[in-house]
Parts: sequence; structure tokens; C-alpha cells
Amino acid sequence: MARRRRAVKRVAPIDPRFNSELVARVIRALMRSGKKTTAERIVYGAIEEIQLKTGKDPLEVMDRAISNMKPKVEVKSRRVGGTTYPVPVEIRPGRQMSLALRWMAQYAAGRRGMSMPKAVAAELIDAFNDQGNVIKKRDDVHRMAQANKAFAHYAW
Repeated sequence: MARRRRAVKRVAPIDPRFNSELVARVIRALMRSGKKTTAERIVYGAIEEIQLKTGKDPLEVMDRAISNMKPKVEVKSRRVGGTTYPVPVEIRPGRQMSLALRWMAQYAAGRRGMSMPKAVAAELIDAFNDQGNVIKKRDDVHRMAQANKAFAHYAW
């Protein structure tokens, strides 16, 4: 951590096509090796796929799906007196978004037999309906935190 001054929070660019910061975050989360145009093609294809499958506004579906994916608490290891305890801690909003998008990209890439835009759309639609791989992962993280609630007094 910096001792002299606080790190300046940079303003995230917004997506030019949909004028949405959320779409820009999803594009950056899916980007690999700096290939932004490929990531844009994937996200825009997923948005079209969501429009076709649900018939609802794809940006609203995406927003609700990502809010469903976000974990609220997680477990961090805390060393006290030579013993390591799993301590449940609340997650700040920026990390919630990062984890949700990372999990979505991971599970979409893991779906075999379909193109990446269709896989991203399927993950988002599943999350919108409160089911799918990312929701299962979020519930596992919450369950782990719930199981270790006894160590919450070690939180720092």
C-alpha cells in the first residue's frame, strides 16, 4: 500500500455503442491478450443473443444477471496464534463486480460445443434466472462464509 498518498481512482471509459459502463466492464473482463475487438464482438453477439432468446431489454437482463452473480461475503484466511482461521468478511462493491465478471468469463469459456457469444449469453440468461454455474459458485462462497461464522470475531 502507498504510504504517501491515496491512489487516484481512474474514470472507466464507457461503451460507445450502448453508452454503458457495465458493457465496457464486461468487454474488459472477457478480453484476453489485449484483443479488445474480439472481446467486443463476443459481448455484442451475446447482447444480440439475449435479445433474441428473452425478448427483453438486453442491458436490463445483463444488469440484473450481474447483480445476481455478485457475492456479498467471502472467506479470508487470518492467522491467529499459529493457527489459520477462515474468517468471513463482507466484500466491497468493486471486488463484487470483479469476482462476478471473472466467474462469468471462466464458466462461459468452459462451456464446450458453443461459440463464445452464445456461451456468454447463456451464462447471463442463467444468472438472470438465478441458476447456472456462476450462481452455484456464489452460493458456495456464501455457504462457506456461513459455515465459518463462528470465526467472525477474528475479522480485522
